[in-house]
Amino acid sequence: MAVIVPFESPSGASIDALMALVAPDLERVNATILSRTGSEVTMIPEVANHLISSGGKRLRPMLTLAMAQLAGYGGDGHVKLAAAVEFMHTATLLHDDVVDESELRRGKLSARMLWGNEASVLVGDFLLGQAFCMMVEVGSLRALDILSRAASVIAQGEVMQLAAAKNTATTEDEYLAVIRGKTAELFAASCEVGPVIADRPKAEQTACQSFGLNLGVAFQLVDDALDYGGKSAKLGKNIGDDFREGKITLPVVLAFRRGNDTERAFWIRALERGEIRDRDLDHAIALMTKHRALEDTITRAEHYGAMAVDALALFPSSAMRSALEQVVAFCLARSH
Repeated sequence: MAVIVPFESPSGASIDALMALVAPDLERVNATILSRTGSEVTMIPEVANHLISSGGKRLRPMLTLAMAQLAGYGGDGHVKLAAAVEFMHTATLLHDDVVDESELRRGKLSARMLWGNEASVLVGDFLLGQAFCMMVEVGSLRALDILSRAASVIAQGEVMQLAAAKNTATTEDEYLAVIRGKTAELFAASCEVGPVIADRPKAEQTACQSFGLNLGVAFQLVDDALDYGGKSAKLGKNIGDDFREGKITLPVVLAFRRGNDTERAFWIRALERGEIRDRDLDHAIALMTKHRALEDTITRAEHYGAMAVDALALFPSSAMRSALEQVVAFCLARSH
């Protein structure tokens, strides 16, 4: 199992404080993950561990542990729920790479490139099955309800994205609905289950859910901007992958809406028809710069980040609350 290294953004915002606070529990999560990927079918642990141990920050399971700690939870169910969250996330990545025909994941060859699409899909299904086994073992019907509903919403979000793919007529509201489903919902569920198993008041459960949902939207919007203005090492994939795959993300939506007829014709040719020529990516970035599409995408991300921080105001000041506020700053600072 890979060691998760501290990660700091150029602005100094960091998730190190959160990692330090949840470190003992995270060790237990990692041990659980390792034991639950074991199988007599050799390919299952090979494919699963290729992605699970590939340097991901474990942000979602860390949020589960953090919120349980913030809520004063004294049991050990949060460890299994955090591992379940990581399995759900990994399963969606395996499935996403097949749908998107991605060659890279976190800077390495994707599982589908090494073992094929069939193995990637089936191992993803195995991980989902293991995730649900752990949820049941925790014995909280409400936590099971939250995470199982999240799995359904994530799948719906993926289908919505498929329907919106290569469609330049996609509106900002439609796109935000997609990312709420495919990205933000798991963040929200990851954060909500902690206070649920701690049997905290509904207001605290809702606050944690709101923190996760808004953080998840901000996180994805920053990723969208980074695909056109970041560095490969930061993304774990090639710059411009979204463009080459014909994905309609918020920077595209904004640039398309604000462009003239000639510029819109470019987006239609490149994204809808997939007729991408040399230097088209440079032209796309130039149009986004001209129309402030990347800048405004980050501004929207900052808006959601502010709502995430506001959701924490219900809780008294503490080292954990401060660490969670730093997580928001870290996610936003990746854009700089």
